[in-house]
Amino acid sequence: MVLSYRSHDKAGCAIVALMAPEGYAIALQVDPGFVGVEQAALIGLAQKALASEGAQAPAELSVVVTDDERVRELNRRYRSSDAATDVLSFGMKEADGFVTPPGSPAQLGEIVISYPTAARQAAEAGHRVDQELAHLLVHGVLHLLGYDHAATNEARAMQAREEALLDFTLGHDSEREGAR
Repeated sequence: MVLSYRSHDKAGCAIVALMAPEGYAIALQVDPGFVGVEQAALIGLAQKALASEGAQAPAELSVVVTDDERVRELNRRYRSSDAATDVLSFGMKEADGFVTPPGSPAQLGEIVISYPTAARQAAEAGHRVDQELAHLLVHGVLHLLGYDHAATNEARAMQAREEALLDFTLGHDSEREGAR
């Protein structure tokens, strides 16, 4: 059974929530002005990435596509870095103080993607913005599932997993220069 919900918030942001048969509910919010964001494709990609990684189900994930200013503010507030970045991941684990009621889906967290940064990176890499958004989404999902890139060996492992997931789920060449 697929449950779907579409709405707009007070600011006009498109909000789409979709529950897949695998048990992954993805809520996607796209700020106004970012036309061409393939919402169903991003939701499907998140669900496939979670399933491919064996993430606990049922689970819920929120994804926000926004601007550099909002990402910069979140980065400053939660990571003490006063700069815009391409993607941020905020996990919601019990170890971090987030508790879900018994029988409720696991709350994986929230991924926040900067559309303007994704567009710049896509232009620099010579591919489409939707491909960059897909890459950033998979990157964020992997962070929520415990991957990191602080050390060189971790970065190589994470990048290899990103590429494998993108190739598997989208069937395109996901080769990128450098690790995130």
